Amino acid sequence: MQHGGNLVLMLFLLTCGGSFQKGLAEPIKTEKSVLAAEGEDAPLSCQLLETKDVQQVTWQKVLETTEKNICTYSEYFGETVDPDFKEKVQFTEVGLQKSSIVIKSVTEQDEGCYLCLFNIYPDGALTAGTCLNVYELHEPILDVRKSNSPAESVVSCSATGRPAPSVTLTVLHQNLSFSQYTSTSVTNSNGTVTITTTALLSAFSSTEVGCSVSVLSAAPRELLVTVPGLTETSEDGLDEQSGLIIDKRQESKYLIFNSILVVVFLILACLCGLAITAHWKHKKGKNRDPEKNKTPLKSTHIPGIKTPIMTTRNEIRQRIPARKSPEKYSIEGSPSVSKKLFDDDKPYSST
Repeated sequence: MQHGGNLVLMLFLLTCGGSFQKGLAEPIKTEKSVLAAEGEDAPLSCQLLETKDVQQVTWQKVLETTEKNICTYSEYFGETVDPDFKEKVQFTEVGLQKSSIVIKSVTEQDEGCYLCLFNIYPDGALTAGTCLNVYELHEPILDVRKSNSPAESVVSCSATGRPAPSVTLTVLHQNLSFSQYTSTSVTNSNGTVTITTTALLSAFSSTEVGCSVSVLSAAPRELLVTVPGLTETSEDGLDEQSGLIIDKRQESKYLIFNSILVVVFLILACLCGLAITAHWKHKKGKNRDPEKNKTPLKSTHIPGIKTPIMTTRNEIRQRIPARKSPEKYSIEGSPSVSKKLFDDDKPYSST
């Protein structure tokens, strides 16, 4: 049901009391209109202000051509909910003077007007009507980016809802204001509407901008973002922080990715260090003196048993006569010469 039809039906319920018995809405306290966001619970309540002999309280939903019972309460039968609304509606307060129900997780199909009937003996029924308006509103998206002018930033805010939401940009700095407002509207296939409002902001110092979005008379939803200040000395007219405002979830992804890179780099560095150390030790081992690397042979000499090497050396010594020292190998060493020189003690003479 469209919002225009709900408004007409609500006016009909409030003004044409003769169709529902006398005293419509006057002796009954209820809200004429209830606003609920899609997915939320919508409470409905009515209270009879006069003391009457109430036999039963009934809740109905107004359809295009008739009314359909939702639930009833009486002292004799207690609480009764129609099977078609068993998972959708439940009593939150029961009584013959005051009755309250809740419509759970409302959707667009729950939108419409509902009747509260107090069946009084012998007067009949006193009736009051409440119209439920269901809206849809998603969180706003606020974006800041550089403009073509070095002294300006482009601030845009978009919101999606049903009916079309209102989008308002604000700047918290008293001496600053937006300029060149533009607004676009896009109707989506599911019936929601996306509104985008864009404006220019000149700020040489950091400031906060806000976006407020609302639907009908529902409480607005707001979002604040800090716009980095502009500097005249930088090449592009903006300081290093004046790019697109990165979403915190995206920033956390970057941090995780960078941490993984650091860990991989450290592991590779350790592996390279171990490989270089192993190569250096291997090369140093090759350059050592071969004789030092030899393991000395242990002596296996057993007393009384000659080894082949010692036997060979002894044989060679026996075969070679002992040499006389140069001092002894003189006149005394030659008997014949000594005999000739000193035989008979004759003096030597030449003939």
